[in-house]
Amino acid sequence: MKRRTFLSHSAALLTTPRLFAAPEPAYFSQHYLPKTDSHYKVVQSYIEDKPIPAYHWASGKAYEAFLDQKYGIRIHWGLYAQAGFLHESWPYLKLSYDKRDAYDQMYKTWNPTGFDADEWTTLFEESGLKMFAFTTKHHEGFSMFDTRTRVRKRVRWNASGGPVIEDCNLAYSMMETPFRRDVVKELCAAGHKRGLRIALYFSHPDWYDADFRPYADHPVQIPSAAQYDTEAAQSKEALGKLIWIAPDPSKAEVDRMLRRHRAQLEELLTNYGQIDMLSLDQWLGPRVWPQLRETVLRIRQLQPDIMIRARGIGNYGDYYTPEAFVPGSKSNTGMPWMVIYPLARGFSFDPDASQYKGAPWIIKNIVDTSAKGGSFQVGVGPDGSGRFHPTAIQQLKEAGKWLKVCGSGIYATRARGGDLWREGDDIRFTRTKDDRDIHCFAFAWPGKTLTLKTVRPQPQSKVMMFGYNEPLGWRYDAASGLSIDLPEAMSGIKRRPTEHCWGWTIKVA
Repeated sequence: MKRRTFLSHSAALLTTPRLFAAPEPAYFSQHYLPKTDSHYKVVQSYIEDKPIPAYHWASGKAYEAFLDQKYGIRIHWGLYAQAGFLHESWPYLKLSYDKRDAYDQMYKTWNPTGFDADEWTTLFEESGLKMFAFTTKHHEGFSMFDTRTRVRKRVRWNASGGPVIEDCNLAYSMMETPFRRDVVKELCAAGHKRGLRIALYFSHPDWYDADFRPYADHPVQIPSAAQYDTEAAQSKEALGKLIWIAPDPSKAEVDRMLRRHRAQLEELLTNYGQIDMLSLDQWLGPRVWPQLRETVLRIRQLQPDIMIRARGIGNYGDYYTPEAFVPGSKSNTGMPWMVIYPLARGFSFDPDASQYKGAPWIIKNIVDTSAKGGSFQVGVGPDGSGRFHPTAIQQLKEAGKWLKVCGSGIYATRARGGDLWREGDDIRFTRTKDDRDIHCFAFAWPGKTLTLKTVRPQPQSKVMMFGYNEPLGWRYDAASGLSIDLPEAMSGIKRRPTEHCWGWTIKVA
C-alpha cells in the first residue's frame, strides 16, 4: 500500500552502451518512469534520469521473460499479520508509544506453525500464477529470513520520561522467534521446484533500526530531516504528535545503516539461488544516494539479470508497479510494468470473507492489463499462523480454472499497437509475439454474433474459441468488419467453456 494512501485513510533516456539488434525494443529506447509515478516524484530531484555509464539494466532476455509472465501474486506476511493489521505494517505509525513497544516485542512469541511453503506454491501453481513476490522485510524492520546482520540501535518507546535510543544487538528476524525457520529459504526452494518465478520484496527504510532515521515516514524524526529526506515535511505533518524527534544520526550511524542495508540485499541475492525480480520499496534520500547507487551496482553484479523495481532508485529500475489501480490506457512509457492490487481491503490478511473481490475481478484485470501490455499481480496475505483465507484460496483457484482454458491468449502475449488493444468497454485484444494470431476477449457475452471492427482474418483462417474444439463460422466485410457466429448451444451460460470472460483466436498473418 502507498504510504500517503494509508495515512490519509487513517487520519527518453540513454543507457550504457550495449549491443542490441536494431531497432531497440521500446523498453530500452523509451526507458523512463512516467512523470506521474508517485515514487518517481519523490526522488526526481536528486537521482539522475540518465544512469551512470557503469550501470546497465537487465538483459533483453530478462525483460522478455518479465513480459511473458502476465500473472502473479504478492504476499505480504510478517508480524503485522499476528497483530491483525489489514495494511501491512503501516498502522504501526498510528500506535501509541506503549503499543509500539508491545509490537516490537511481539516476535518473542510468534510461532506461525500453519506455514507450509509446499502448500503455498502448490496453490500458486494450481491457480495459474507464474510468479510470486514475497516480503522479506517490510517497513517496520522485521526480517522474514535468516539475516546475519545486527541491529545496534533501537528505540525504547515506553521508557520512563519518554522514548530513548538504546543499544541493542539482535537480528530482529524469524530466527529469534519460537518458529526459528527461514521462511524465505523455504519459499524459494519450493518455488524453484515448481518453476515459479521469484520476486523478493525489500523495504529501503527500517523503522526498528534507529540508524535509519528519518527516511520514509520513520517514526523517529530529526532536526535536520529536510536535508536527509525530500518528504520529511510531509512525514511530520502526517504523523503529527506520534513522531519523536531524536538527534541527527552521526556519520558512524549513517555508515552502519548503509552497510546493513547493502548486506541484507547481498544475503537475499546470494543465499537463495536465482531471484528473478527484486521488489524494492520506498526510498532513502539525497544524502545517501551515491552510496545507494553503489548498492544498486552491487545488486547488478550479484545477479546481472534480476529485474529491479524502480522504487527509490528512479530510472535505474527495470520496471514499475501501478498500485491498487489499473491504468486506463496503455502505459505512457516503454518501461515494463506490473499492477499490484489487493484482493481484499489491504495486502495483508483480511478475516472478512465478504471483502474479497472475486475471481471475475481477477480475470478481468488479468485480461485488461495484458491487453495494455502489462501484467497483473494480485495481493493476498496469510493470517498470523501462515494460512490463507479459504475465500482467497477459492477465488484464486477459480481464476486458475479460467486460465487453464484461456491462458494461451494471455501468457507470453503482447499488446496490439496504438489503440487497437480494445474495442469499446467490453472487448480486449492480445497478440502473439510473431503477430500471426490475435486473441480477443469479451467481458460480456456478445449474443449470437461477435462483431469486431479492427480484425481481418486471412481468407482461409480458422477462428477458434478457447475451450471449444470446432472452428466457428465467420465472414468479413470492409464496412461492417468481422462477424463470428457463436453456437446456438452457448445461449445458456452453463454450456459455455467458461463462466466469465470468453476468448477467441483469429489468424491474421
